[in-house]
Amino acid sequence: MDSPATLEDAPDGKSPTLDLIGRRRLPAAQREQQIVEAAAQFFAEHGLGGQTRELAKSLGITHSAIFRYFPTKEALLDRVYEHVYVQRWNPAWSGLVQDRSQPLEARILRFYSEYAGRIFDYVWVRIFVFSGLKGYDIAPRYLEIVRERVIHPICAELRADLGLPDFATVPLSEREAEAAWALHGKVFYLAIRKFVYGWPIPEDLSQTLSDDVGVFMRGAPKIFFESTQESKGA
Repeated sequence: MDSPATLEDAPDGKSPTLDLIGRRRLPAAQREQQIVEAAAQFFAEHGLGGQTRELAKSLGITHSAIFRYFPTKEALLDRVYEHVYVQRWNPAWSGLVQDRSQPLEARILRFYSEYAGRIFDYVWVRIFVFSGLKGYDIAPRYLEIVRERVIHPICAELRADLGLPDFATVPLSEREAEAAWALHGKVFYLAIRKFVYGWPIPEDLSQTLSDDVGVFMRGAPKIFFESTQESKGA
């Protein structure tokens, strides 16, 4: 059974904060989750190079208290990745893009409207950027998910919409994939502008997202037609 916080748990022998007392009385799983949530906010503000000792100080706990739950900083970052990225992913999104009862443009627009609602977040965006800058694998791991669950399905559905061969007949080309990545990048850049550059973006993104998807749908078919023809003729 968890015991109340003691002076030993508090940094510099000071009395533990009320916040810490509350955490000490929680089940271990909940206390661990609170550390993860605080760590996500901390790394978003200070970068992934931020020291766990400073994180502990901001929480009002000893450095060793963090390592009771996370033996290494990498283990803590793994949990932050699960909390910030994996848990926000909606499994229904893949089915949404592939639901042919709706026009493809409407499907893609709905996906990016819902996706933006999840990822346009201070913590999500900044940790993602810091991960790339510091060489942590958070961004590459997440981009694997995007490639398999967003980029490839969009490309497959556009091929089907255009009456072009499927991937089993003509493998997806780099050129086609890059066209879809360009759309994805345009959406993500709006979040970069807001949470990294501190630059304003439209308060209502619906028209901007509609324009971005419309540009993709008008421009990509030429790329897909040419690319599949080149592949068949190779």
